[in-house]
Amino acid sequence: MLPVAWAPLYAHPLPLGHRFPMLKYELLPEQLVREGTLPEESLFAPTPLPEKYILETHEAGYYHRLRHGQLTRPEERATGFPWSAQLVEREVAILGGTVQCARLARHTGVALNVAGGTHHAFAARGEGFCLLNDQAVAANYLLRHEGIGRVLIVDLDVHQGNGTAALFRHEPRVFTFSMHGGRNYPARKEQSDLDLPLPDGTDDAAYLRLLADTLPRLLDAAQPEFVFYLAGVDVLATDKLGHLSLTREGCRQRDRLVLELCHRHRLPVVVCMGGGYSERVADIVEAHANTFRVAAELWG
Repeated sequence: MLPVAWAPLYAHPLPLGHRFPMLKYELLPEQLVREGTLPEESLFAPTPLPEKYILETHEAGYYHRLRHGQLTRPEERATGFPWSAQLVEREVAILGGTVQCARLARHTGVALNVAGGTHHAFAARGEGFCLLNDQAVAANYLLRHEGIGRVLIVDLDVHQGNGTAALFRHEPRVFTFSMHGGRNYPARKEQSDLDLPLPDGTDDAAYLRLLADTLPRLLDAAQPEFVFYLAGVDVLATDKLGHLSLTREGCRQRDRLVLELCHRHRLPVVVCMGGGYSERVADIVEAHANTFRVAAELWG
């Protein structure tokens, strides 16, 4: 049974422009349970992560101002969200979910978070709909408290994982790999350990060929003991913000390539959903559901 963290949406209403992208977090687990990919008991509500673990990654001043609604107006605008206590509580729960998934994956082989992938959050600021960096916090947790010596972060969201790259710039135990739209957000990229910027319009064949050529060699070179996979579906041709041209089938093959390698090498892996902004919410949910279907096929 796949362990799956699911933090239900907070009650505080968001402005209209923010509601649509959040629907997938409700619809995805419903779809997976209804079709039988997941039994309902595989879903667990994450426990909010204690502050001491958050402060191993994020600066205390920033975190406390975030908690207490004391961000400046420019800082709040950079996150893309209007501040609310409920928003911060959900973010802290998502962090807890990714850390719990990391602990579980050491025994189950894989665990997934129906959220997360908040890779634009830096140590002392949030941006791009990311307040706190869940995979970075979980990677630091494994390094400091679980005896893991080497971590690989595979970021296949269409946007570069700039916050993650900056957070681990001087940490040799974490290898950051980002394959993203070269002309997409953020305008100013950070330097990952390996960046593969893609031209607009990259299709299934070109994308999968590059990934298949890169990732096996990267595993050999980095020798990770644990993998975090950010499986954004904003790489789809239907995505409003992505500018790449992958089909849903190409996106599914991408997930299979990553997850089969982890399975074959017996590498525990945590999967977080990342971005997805297609016009039809059904396109987003179906592409994300494929990630869970592939994981269930391999580890189920």
